[in-house]
Amino acid sequence: MALDELSRQKVWQVVAAIPCGKVASYGQVAELADLPRQARAVGKMMSQLPKDSRLPWYRVINAQGRISFPFDSEGYQRQRERLESEGIEFSGERINLKHYRWDGLA
Repeated sequence: MALDELSRQKVWQVVAAIPCGKVASYGQVAELADLPRQARAVGKMMSQLPKDSRLPWYRVINAQGRISFPFDSEGYQRQRERLESEGIEFSGERINLKHYRWDGLA
């Protein structure tokens, strides 16, 4: 399901609020934007952001604590490098969500 403009604005606001050094899942972003069960729509929207977007898109990961890009892709490397530059540590390909998941509070 495509998101309407108001829903897109809500998603952007949630993603913009994720603090440095924290991550949120696609589903969590959807919930916080009042779009329950719309994780896939959030993922689709994030994949369509312009390359020069200032939105911290890289702080959004999947529910398993993994980056959704294929492991050997340029997108994966770019996202991982940005997360690591903010102090987020990986265990293999996973991020410890108990430690790095944003609580959704501003």
